Amino acid sequence: MVEKLVSRYAARLIIILTRPYTCFLCHSGRYNEREMSVSIPFLKRPSKLDGTHAGDVGFDPLGLSEKLDLYTMMEAETRHARLAMLAVVGWPLSELFGPNFMLHGPNHLAPSVLNGFDPLSFITVAGILGGIGYFEYQSSLRRVDDKPLGIKHKEDMANVWKYGVPGDYNFDPLNLYNMFGDSADGRKAVRELEIAHGRWAMGGITAFAAWEALTGHAIVENSMFFQPNLLLPVFGAAYLAFGFFYESKNTDQYLFQVEKTSEGEVRMEKISKDLSEATTEAGEATKELRGFIGVAADLVFDTAKDLRNKYDSATDDYTKNVMKNIK
Repeated sequence: MVEKLVSRYAARLIIILTRPYTCFLCHSGRYNEREMSVSIPFLKRPSKLDGTHAGDVGFDPLGLSEKLDLYTMMEAETRHARLAMLAVVGWPLSELFGPNFMLHGPNHLAPSVLNGFDPLSFITVAGILGGIGYFEYQSSLRRVDDKPLGIKHKEDMANVWKYGVPGDYNFDPLNLYNMFGDSADGRKAVRELEIAHGRWAMGGITAFAAWEALTGHAIVENSMFFQPNLLLPVFGAAYLAFGFFYESKNTDQYLFQVEKTSEGEVRMEKISKDLSEATTEAGEATKELRGFIGVAADLVFDTAKDLRNKYDSATDDYTKNVMKNIK
């Protein structure tokens, strides 16, 4: 029973976490007919951003997609997104569990360009960045169209794009790339998930660096995300509860709408019915408890009264016997 409940809620959690991105499970060029941008509705849609690629929501206020190579920019964004996802996890972990001699300053901050470096941390970071730079150099002109994933990407994009997919290193040891199905739409959905999380991570790591540079205090200090507290579980439970009853979606007319799902309606009715039944049962139980307490009280009262009478009778008999002996 417990295993079934865990499996059910784990599956539900996955659905909730992926729901904001399932709207991208569609074919390429999904914004061809739109005149205005999805992300900036008061601007016209950039001509090259028609929804063909993962992460494309028509956001290009500076017009860089018209001036620079689109594939190069997508490749750069994917690489930065992956590094940011690692950094946004590694940064607070280093401040929580890293040795103080590897951290910077009296407040034990993660070493960075803005926070500064100590000699040992500088050598370590320089070595890591050197290794990453060498990897970037070796893979900058890689060819993957003859690899298993590259072949699939070539087929997926054959009608819309002559290049492959940015960030393709033919690396998928756990076969997670097909978690939404072994199809062009399924693979595009996974890329949407990756780039969406990567963009949040880039924003997050930027916020980490800015906060510590401005305040001089570690990001993990006095934070509900990194210190034991009740706020985070409450917010997490509220988020999960929202997903059980409502869903957020965007349409061609509205960017963001919250609607109650049919499943949520059924769940609310069931909860209301269960609460009503529970209230009724509680009322009946309360009546039974009151009756039991009344019977018990009467029994105690009668017993006490009987004991009192017996005590008074015994006292009278004892007094009579004593007075008789005195005479």
